[in-house]
Amino acid sequence: MNIQKIGFIGGGNMASSLISGLIASGHSPQHLWVSDINPDTLKLLAEHHNVNTSANNEVIINSVDVIVLAVKPQVLSSVAKSAAALIQQKKPLVVSIAAGISQQSLSRWLGADAAIVRCMPNTPALVLTGATALHANAKVTAEQRNLAENIMRSVGIALWVEDESELDAVTAVSGSGPAYYFLLMEAMEKAALELGLSEETARLLVQQTALGAAKIALESSESPEELRKRVTSPGGTTQRAIETFELGGFTELVSKALHGARDRSIEMSKQTENS
Repeated sequence: MNIQKIGFIGGGNMASSLISGLIASGHSPQHLWVSDINPDTLKLLAEHHNVNTSANNEVIINSVDVIVLAVKPQVLSSVAKSAAALIQQKKPLVVSIAAGISQQSLSRWLGADAAIVRCMPNTPALVLTGATALHANAKVTAEQRNLAENIMRSVGIALWVEDESELDAVTAVSGSGPAYYFLLMEAMEKAALELGLSEETARLLVQQTALGAAKIALESSESPEELRKRVTSPGGTTQRAIETFELGGFTELVSKALHGARDRSIEMSKQTENS
C-alpha cells in the first residue's frame, strides 16, 4: 500500500476528528472516504474537508484499503453484518473504535478471516490530544498495524496492548478518564465559589491549573508522586489539602471507581457477545 485509502463508516465527531488529524498530518483528502445515513453530515464533511462521501457503505468499502467502523456500538452489529460479504471479498483492514465490542464479536459478524484492529480512543481526540490503545487480531499484518497506529496517532498518542482484555482497563483509565478530571474540576470550581471567587475567575483558574499540571506531568520524567511531593511544602497549604484528601480515602475511592469502570466494560462486552 503506497497510498493508503481510508474509509469511515459513520461520520460523527470522532470520525471528523480523525479526518482532521489525517489531513493535518499530510494525508490527501482525496484518499479519504466517508459514509453516513445523514445527508447533512456528509455535506458538512465534504464542505469542510473536501473528502469523498457516499450514503452507500458498499461504495466506501470498494474504494479503500482501510475501513474505520465509527458508528455507535448499538448499531455496529447490523452495519458489520451487512458489510461482511464485501469485506470478505475485498479484504481491507478493519479498524473499530466502538467501545465494548470485542474482536470475537467483530469476527463473528465480519468473518473469521477479517483483519481487525480494535481501538479504545477517548474524547480528547476531538481536540487532537487523545489517548488510544490498540489491539490487533492474528490476521493483521505488520504493515496494517503501522497503518492503524498512524491513523490513531493523527489525534494524539497511540499504543498497543498485548492482550485484548487490557482494553477493559484502558477503558477505565483513559476511555472514561476525562470525566474523572471534569468531576474534580467541577468540585474545585464549586469550592472556589464558596471561598468567594466569581464564577468566571474560578473556572479560568481551575482550567488553567489543570492544563498546567498536565503539561508538567507530560514533560517531566518524574512520577506524579514525585511531582506532588515537590509542590507540597511541609506544614503548608498544599499539605493541609492533601491530608484532607487522604483522610477522606481519596486514593482508595479512585481505585474503587476504576475497578468499577473496568468491571462494567467487561459486562458490556459479554452482553454483546451473548446478543
